[in-house]
Amino acid sequence: MTKKVISTDKAPAAVGPYSQAIKTGNLLFVSGQIPINPATNTITGDIQSQTRQVLDNLRAVLAAGGGSLSDIVKTTVFLKSLNDFSTMNEVYRQYFIDSPPARSTVEVAGIPKGALVEIEAIAIVKT
Repeated sequence: MTKKVISTDKAPAAVGPYSQAIKTGNLLFVSGQIPINPATNTITGDIQSQTRQVLDNLRAVLAAGGGSLSDIVKTTVFLKSLNDFSTMNEVYRQYFIDSPPARSTVEVAGIPKGALVEIEAIAIVKT
């Protein structure tokens, strides 16, 4: 199987030596997205607005790889504080209304650029 690097300017560029996503066969592995607004290259707002931006970034990378949020089978959510779990869930459920993907959520000591939330995903897309 070959692997293809997926990249789009509709989501923030990688902040390190990694790809926004890798597609191999019908699997799309999306790197952790943080709430950088790709138009301004800034992070602003509370956990609600940051979660929205992360999910919008995730949607953009998925689209570049031929997929959508409904193609996601697994996400991992990294939170700076588990105190934000309920608020993050309020936003998250608006993006995954039917058949939400499997998910893990963990609290971490830090997220790049001082973000409050980061989400990575695995999706099954058309080849």
